[in-house]
This record gives sequence, C-alpha cells and structure tokens, in this order.
Amino acid sequence: MTILSEYRTEGRRLTEALRLYTDPVAVKYITDHDEIPSQAVRPSARGQKWSLCQAFTYSRRWKMHVAMTAEDNFCVPATVAHRWEYVPEEELIESQVRQGWHSDREAEEKRFRFFRDLVGEEQYERMAEFKGFICSPLPETIVIPDSILLYGDGAQITHIIQALSYEFKHPVISSFEGFGESCQKGALVPFLTGKPQVVIPGMGDRAFTGTTESEIAIGIPGTLLSYVVENLFKSGGKLNMGQPVRTVLPNNITERITPGFAFMHGRIQEYKNKKE
Repeated sequence: MTILSEYRTEGRRLTEALRLYTDPVAVKYITDHDEIPSQAVRPSARGQKWSLCQAFTYSRRWKMHVAMTAEDNFCVPATVAHRWEYVPEEELIESQVRQGWHSDREAEEKRFRFFRDLVGEEQYERMAEFKGFICSPLPETIVIPDSILLYGDGAQITHIIQALSYEFKHPVISSFEGFGESCQKGALVPFLTGKPQVVIPGMGDRAFTGTTESEIAIGIPGTLLSYVVENLFKSGGKLNMGQPVRTVLPNNITERITPGFAFMHGRIQEYKNKKE
C-alpha cells in the first residue's frame, strides 16, 4: 500500500475486527525536522518533554498525532540508543550500569551487542540518519507508517500472530528483556528488520504510560498491515477461536466434580428420599 487512505481503511478494519481497546499506532521515522506535519504535537513546543512510550499512549488513547525528537524526549537513554544524538556507546553503557538494570557492565555490553546483532550492522549504522519519529492513530493516520504498534490482550495479539503465521511467511520470533519494549522492539526493530516482534510492555511502559497489567503488544512492519487484515481469523477455519473468543465448554461434568459439590449432592438426595 502506498496511499494514506488505504492505511486508514485497513486500520479501521483491523481495530473493529479485533475489537481493540485502543487504536493501533502508526510510526514514521524522520530524517529532518522539516518532515514534521503541521498537525503533529511537539511536547517541546509546549514547554514539556515526554518519553517515547508516552507518545504512543497519547496516540492510541487520545488520538493525538505526536512528533518526538531528542528535544522532546526526557528518556535520554532512548534518544542515544536510537542514535538521534551522538554519545559514544561506552558512555551509554555507563549510564545503564549506573541504573542497575542488569548485574554488571559485562551484562550491559552483552545487551548492546545483542541489539546490534538483532538489527544487523548495516541497519544499525542507518539509524544515525534519523532524527525522530511521528506517531499517529492508524485509523486516522497522517503518515504512511514504517511500523505499526498494536496493544491488546493475549487473545487479540494471538489473532495477529496467527494471521502473520497463516502461510508461515512471517512467523514471529521475539526476545524479551523488560526494557525498551515498545519504543525499541515494538516500533524500531520491525522497521529496521522487516520482521514483527511481540512486546511485553516493560519498565517505561508500566511506570510512565498507564499501560495496564493485562496489555501486551505487537509491532509489525507497516508493509504487512494488509497481509494481517487479509489473513485475520483464517487460522483453523471454522475452528478459529474468533473475537470475542468462543470458549469450548467442557461436557459430562457431574455434581461430583468437587468434594463440596459431592457432599451437597448427597445431602440433597438424602432429603429427597426422606420426603418420599
């Protein structure tokens, strides 16, 4: 898809079909501040700073179009990790060592090597070209998305995974660490690698954005939106669990399923027999 209206239409179809509680978020990475649309809110223009995960929340819950750059983001490790500002990697690692997220410096160094291996050296170098992103509610998006971040419950995200895996062209393989889940893994990695990622919202998502305990998410490349919509609910044919989920009710349950039930059933029979 190359037309904005098509993304909006498919976004509405997906949101309605899955009965999503919040809008999917369209994310577009920009190489220059001149690319920021006039409709987009910049926190810095209001004398504020937000985190990247907060911007996603404003888009998905409040239908806001938001522009985030280094000047707008208070989560400075994310700014440097996205390479929107230059600081030597060892300094970024030092900041994380001081946070105490992982056991020691060696663990942090492994973490950063893992990310570079995940996206590949070429894409890692490419990250330095970008200065920020625009995020927008997909059904009303003002940008053609590089990636799309969708929040939902486990069943809703399962439907998306099944759609991606229906022809087994886009199976979802993810790793988790509990940090940078939405901004880095949910939005950036699908854009750089062209591969979807399941997101278990992490530290920032839980602490800063009001992401609920029951929510998880998935990030997909923007190019896969129509593929997901096309294959939604196809897995299993008539046996697909559907949305809302059609729970299979167990049969052949008797009053003896628990000790308390069995006791009460016996007493009922005793009193019935006395009446007879």
